[in-house]
Amino acid sequence: MLIARFKLDQEDRVVSFTLEGHAGTAVKGENIMCAAASAIAQTAIGSLQDIAHIEPDYRAEDGLISCQVSYESDDREQLIQIASLMASVRIGCMQLETSYSSQYIRCIDER
Repeated sequence: MLIARFKLDQEDRVVSFTLEGHAGTAVKGENIMCAAASAIAQTAIGSLQDIAHIEPDYRAEDGLISCQVSYESDDREQLIQIASLMASVRIGCMQLETSYSSQYIRCIDER
């Protein structure tokens, strides 16, 4: 099973996410659920770099993608971009869970 954990701050912004494991819907390398979740997460990380112009603390390796950001900027527009991009990973993973069953992917919010 693929576990997607999202740490939220007191303002319900996603501060970090971790996608760990494998969905188990197919053999390694052919799993569309893992590929979908990975694409969502990696696109957000790239967008944080290219759109929000920050360098998030992230790891991407087999069976694990994690990303952490801070909301310490004085630039309101940048803060909105960061919050939106991090929230998009949560939303995308939740949509996968709803569409394909929590048997393959499970989303967990942590405070």
